[in-house]
Amino acid sequence: MDAVATDTTVLVDYLLHLGDNALVLGQRNSQWCGVGPVLEEDLALANQTLDLIGQARLLYQEVARLQGGDVTEDTLAYFRDAHQFRNYVLLELPASLARVGYAQGDMDWGVTLARNFLYSALMVPLWDALQGSRHEPLAAIAAKSLKEARYHLRHASDWVVRLGDGTDTSHARMQAAFDHLMPYTQEFWTASDFERAAVEAGIGVDVAGLRDVWRATVSATLQEATLRVPSDQGYVPQGKNGLHSEHLSYLLGEMQSVARAHPGAVW
Repeated sequence: MDAVATDTTVLVDYLLHLGDNALVLGQRNSQWCGVGPVLEEDLALANQTLDLIGQARLLYQEVARLQGGDVTEDTLAYFRDAHQFRNYVLLELPASLARVGYAQGDMDWGVTLARNFLYSALMVPLWDALQGSRHEPLAAIAAKSLKEARYHLRHASDWVVRLGDGTDTSHARMQAAFDHLMPYTQEFWTASDFERAAVEAGIGVDVAGLRDVWRATVSATLQEATLRVPSDQGYVPQGKNGLHSEHLSYLLGEMQSVARAHPGAVW
């Protein structure tokens, strides 16, 4: 494989990782549409979902341009199987404290906000750094996405403080949410082969270099929320290498069902 083909493969894998993260979290957050705790927050989370889906579309469109042929943003979203997705496992988990089963019927607002906080605390410095990517379309996507990620972080942080420093019940539930989710963040800092190659090519960012900034954001917010920063020790997930939890196949089955039942349909 020549150098140009290698660079294209690395770029595609890197863009898919970023796009899959946005798509899968957007799909998870969309499950709150119409059932949010209050109307204002129902709308706020719906708007954030649209931001994430918009980011995924831009990234998939760039992948489709690079790959050519019959590849489109829709084929990338709706006609890949779970093992072909490169998203963090954190983002595919149900919004529940349950560790087994689909668990969609017992959604937990605290888990949703804790996850959005942990992810957006990473994406703000990551999008910021990606503005300097050698691949100009990615740099442009990063500039747009950074503004959205800053809002997502502010929204999630406000809720973490509000619930963490609220009643005894809300405090306990937020602590349980962070205890449940924190071990999955280890995947942020364990670089995959395509991430290493993207950094070497000047396309991507060494996420491990953002760990101190992320920790500072997480620690400061949890301290304000009177919450304890939990341990992140345990099994290191490998979602970006295609090794996912059982939850992703359920999520994709729901998201992809119409497109797969009516391939080629337009409306």
